[in-house]
Amino acid sequence: MPSLIDLMLEGREVQQHSPWPRAVVDASVWHFAASELAQGRWSLLGLWGEPLTVHMAIIDGHTAEIAIVSLDCPDRSYPSVSKHHPPALRLERAIHDLFGLSAEGSPDPRPWLDHNRWGTRFPLADRIDASPNAAPYRFLLAEGDGLHQIAVGPVHAGVIEPGHFRFTASGETVVRLEERLGYTHKGVEGLMIGADLGRAIQLAGRVSGDSTVAYAFAFSRAAEAALKIVVPERAIWLRALFAELERLANHLGDIGAICNDASFVLMHALCSVLRENILRTSSTAFGHRLMRDIIVPGGVTHDLSNESREIIQATLDIIRLRFPALVELYDNTASLQDRTVDTGVLKPALAKQYAPGGYIGRASGRSFDARKTLAYPPYDRLRFEVPILNEGDVNARVWIRVREVEQSLSLIDQILDRIPEGPLRAKADQLREPREGMAIVEGFRGDVLVWLRLRDGRVERCHLRDPSWFQWPLLEAAIEGNIVADFPLCNKSFNCSYSGHDL
Repeated sequence: MPSLIDLMLEGREVQQHSPWPRAVVDASVWHFAASELAQGRWSLLGLWGEPLTVHMAIIDGHTAEIAIVSLDCPDRSYPSVSKHHPPALRLERAIHDLFGLSAEGSPDPRPWLDHNRWGTRFPLADRIDASPNAAPYRFLLAEGDGLHQIAVGPVHAGVIEPGHFRFTASGETVVRLEERLGYTHKGVEGLMIGADLGRAIQLAGRVSGDSTVAYAFAFSRAAEAALKIVVPERAIWLRALFAELERLANHLGDIGAICNDASFVLMHALCSVLRENILRTSSTAFGHRLMRDIIVPGGVTHDLSNESREIIQATLDIIRLRFPALVELYDNTASLQDRTVDTGVLKPALAKQYAPGGYIGRASGRSFDARKTLAYPPYDRLRFEVPILNEGDVNARVWIRVREVEQSLSLIDQILDRIPEGPLRAKADQLREPREGMAIVEGFRGDVLVWLRLRDGRVERCHLRDPSWFQWPLLEAAIEGNIVADFPLCNKSFNCSYSGHDL
C-alpha cells in the first residue's frame, strides 16, 4: 500500500509549504486518496477550497504522516470525496456555498452555510446575485407508521447560539435527527483575505470564544511555519500554559453543564465556581478572562510574573482540594448515573470512520491527541497521558473530561516548574513571495486546523477548521434510539461549537 509520501511523489510538490508536504495531483490520485479514506487506512483532517482549487489534508493514523493533496478545478468541479467517505460531505457542501465548486457524485448537494440570506452566491469566488425565490431547504425524509416530527430551534432558551434540530420520532424514541447549522455564519474566511498578521490573528481568536487560545495558537503556528519564524522558548512554554488553563476552564464547565441537563443542579453550581476561579485567575494574571489576543505570530504578548505564578498555583490548589469530592459525587449519585450510562452511545467503528478529536473520539476508542500524536513543543518535553475509553456514552465523555482535568493540572505544574527565562516574541520578516503553512493544535474540543497562504505580509487565503466539523454529524448518530428528553444531555456531552463551525 502506498504511503502518504508515495502519494506526494505522484504530484507536483509545492515547495513553499511547511511543515507538511502539499502536492498538486490529478483526478486519479484524488480518487485514490478518497478510496484510502473510505477503507479506513487514512483519516480526513480537512477539506477546503479556493476559487479554482480544492485541498484535502490527510493523516495516516499508524505513522502520523500528514500530507495535503490539491486538485485544480478549471471547470469548477471535482470528484466527490463524500461519495466514498461520508465525513467529507458537509465540507463539500460548504465549499460549494463559498466558492461555487461542485462535488461530482455527491450524495447530498443541498446548501449548508448558505441560507439564501446573503444576497449573493459564492461570496469567495465569482459572486452572482442570489435568487429571491430559492427553494426552501428540504430535510431528509423518514417513513414509517406513527412517525412524527419535532422541530427545535434555531432559537433556543437561555444563552446559546442558534441551530435547528429536526427530530423524527416514534413516540418518545428518536428515529432520525437532522441538524441545520450556519445561522451564525460570520464570513471569517472572507475577512481574512487581505488582512495583515495583526488583524488576522484577532479574527482567528474570535472564531469560537471558548477556544480563543487554541485558534490563536494554531494560526500563529501556521504563520510561523510559513515564515520560518523561530519562537522563543519562554513563549513556547507560556502558550502551553494558556492552552491548559483554557482546557481546564472548559472541561469543568462542561462537566457541570452535563449534570445540569440531567437535572443535577448541585454539580453545575459547584463546577461553575471552579471554572469561574480559573477565568478570574486568567484575567488577573494575563489581562483577559478568556486570554484573548495573548498569542500572536512570533510569540506572546503577556509574560508570567511571580505574582501571577502564585495566583495560578493557588487556583490549582483549590481545584485539587475540591474536584475529587465532585468526582465522587458524580460517581455515587445513582439517579445521575441512570441518565448518563448507556445514553447517546457513539460506537467506536463510527468514531474511527469520522476521526473526531477530543473527548468525543477518546470516549469511543480513538487515541488521537495532537499534543501527543504530533508532539509539538513544549508537549514533546512534558509527561502526560491520553485517557481512552470505549463505551462511547455520555458517562464516558464525562470521565474523559475528568481525567483530562487531572492531566492538565499536572501539565500546568510541570510548565510552572520548567518555564525558562527569555524574550517573549520573535520578529516576523515581511517576505514578498507566497508562503504557505499549516498547523494542528489540540483545543479542549479536539484538534483545530489552520492552513494559510501569505503574500507580501498579508493573508491571501486562510482556512480554519473547527473540531466540530467531524463531531456534529456523530451527534445525529448517537441520539438515534434514545428518547427525545435525553437530547439536551447528549448534545451537551458533545458540546460542539456552532460559531466555530459556521465560518
